[in-house]
Parts: sequence; C-alpha cells; structure tokens
Amino acid sequence: MGKKIKTGIEEKYYELIKAKLEGILKSRLAEKPVYLEITASMGFSPKLKQAVPNHREIIFSFLTKKPDITGFVSDKYSNDFLIAEVKQKITINDIYQTKMYKELFDAKYTFLISLQPIPEEIKRLCKNTFNILHSDQDSIYRFFVLGHFDSERNDFIDWFEENPFEKETYWK
Repeated sequence: MGKKIKTGIEEKYYELIKAKLEGILKSRLAEKPVYLEITASMGFSPKLKQAVPNHREIIFSFLTKKPDITGFVSDKYSNDFLIAEVKQKITINDIYQTKMYKELFDAKYTFLISLQPIPEEIKRLCKNTFNILHSDQDSIYRFFVLGHFDSERNDFIDWFEENPFEKETYWK
C-alpha cells in the first residue's frame, strides 16, 4: 500500500516532452549546444556520463532510479545539467524525488512535468513553504518549476512558480 504503480502512461510522453523542451531550449539558447536524452529506461549514455564532472561522478553509485529525461547545456567551461521528471499527476513525493535528482546532478534547469493540471494544494504548499522547490545552493540563475503538459494540445500550458522561459535571469 502506498507504493506507486507504473502505468506506462508517462513513458508514452517522454519523447514528445523531450522534443518540446529541446526545441524551446535551442531557441532560447541559440548559441549554446543542448543535449537531452531519455534516461528512465535507457540509462545514461557515455556522452551524458562524460559531461558529469569528475568530482560528482560518485552520484551514479547512489541512483537506484534514474531521472526520466536528463541532459545538459554546454557552456564555455562547463555543462549546466537539466533534469525533467514526467508524472501523470504531481504529488509531494514526486517533488522530492525530482529535487533529489536536481541536487545530485547540481542541475541548473529542473522540471517536474504533470500530464494533469498542477494541484492547487501543491501550489499553495510550495508557495507557503519556500524550500520545497528551492535549495540552499540555488542562485537566481537556477530553477525548479512544475509544469502542466496538455496531451491534447501537445504543449505546455501552465507553469508554477513561473514560466522559466519568460524570465530573462535564468538564461544568462
């Protein structure tokens, strides 16, 4: 009881959500290479493993599950990691699972994407308990957002706390 059973519904959207995120990121970061892969089922490719700095590669010893989508944006001297989890409906446990990946990979861009509207209770909890979506090491250039992906429109239709693609600060 209490254990979440995988339905396969989320997996059907990995490729579509990955492609949407890639498209938005490439248009937003035209001068920087973007690389994403579906890691939930395939694991981490050598290219992705190579992008993890040597001092952080120990994280692979602790991952019993893998993020659904993992990738990076190449910068001049480093790689900024991206984590995306896809859920049918967001729960508090999903937030903390995604936050764990965010912190292990020191991800600059973190997305928890729901196939259903973001529950109002989750929004209120996150609004009133700041540290649920934020970490001590966060700066104004990092984010963790919740998103609603509408399967009928095949597009993102809602973001919480804010649409990260409309805030210039995140893209410097």
